[in-house]
Amino acid sequence: MNVPAIEVEHLYKSYGALTAVHDLCFTVAGSTCFSFLGPNGAGKTTMMKVLYGKAEADRSSETRMQVFGFDPRRDQLRIKTLSGVVPQENSLDVELNVQQNLRIFADFYGIPRRQSAERIEWLLEFMELRDRRSARVRELSGGMKRRLVIARALLNDPALLILDEPTTGLDPQVRQLIWDKLRSLKREGVTILLTTHYMDEAFQIADTVLIMDKGHKVLEGAPQQLLEQHIEKNVLELTRPSQAARLRQLLDGVRSDTSDERVLYYSSNIELLQAAAGQLEPGDYYLRQTNLEDLFLKSTGRRLNELQ
Repeated sequence: MNVPAIEVEHLYKSYGALTAVHDLCFTVAGSTCFSFLGPNGAGKTTMMKVLYGKAEADRSSETRMQVFGFDPRRDQLRIKTLSGVVPQENSLDVELNVQQNLRIFADFYGIPRRQSAERIEWLLEFMELRDRRSARVRELSGGMKRRLVIARALLNDPALLILDEPTTGLDPQVRQLIWDKLRSLKREGVTILLTTHYMDEAFQIADTVLIMDKGHKVLEGAPQQLLEQHIEKNVLELTRPSQAARLRQLLDGVRSDTSDERVLYYSSNIELLQAAAGQLEPGDYYLRQTNLEDLFLKSTGRRLNELQ
């Protein structure tokens, strides 16, 4: 069993009357990916900032925190030397080229020039930016900028990589590339802490998912295990809510939800949902397995893409 890399007990964080994080408890095993899944405003980013010392937790006698044995309230510098951070915003120097951006941060970390040159070469290769090393940042696509920010976060060879919404706004091909790189880093022993509002991102790369809503923990566990334990296996999604009346008798007693002008029927009885789908016109429905977004809707009554 992996030794815990991060342990948090009873974490609170408020901004005036606004409670951003309320009584949050979790443990992250070393060399795993732990994902915080929730909509914007759920408290994910605030919690991350507390862990790497950019924000201070509320004072509470209950609170206990350790990151590789160090307390974020007292040992911020030690934790920062062990960590690499990918914030939501890229914050790159757009007039410098790719290699220059990395060299500046290597100097900031105090990495000797010969060592940093080797590290930069490896990172350019690893993040597939080698042929763009001399390109100015303002000339890069959004996906290339994001890969550069991840490379920058890896300059100090961190034991902990913290990523805040790393693939927001990127196309599916770039997202998949970044997921592949994160899987590779995890295999090399890096512990990954990830926030996302993309259910497929959490499902694809996380060993453990903590679902957050309005600063509270809703559910926690392995993605597939959460689905198996907390929600029906299948969902019939009607794209025309008016068709629901045709299914009322057949699907009597089946749990349903209405969201974004769609009606969703949930059941582990696939034959029943197939029979219901047979009464509809093609294009009026989707029959699929449930996912983490369905679970979030069931647990909170809202969808992941809703603003808070």
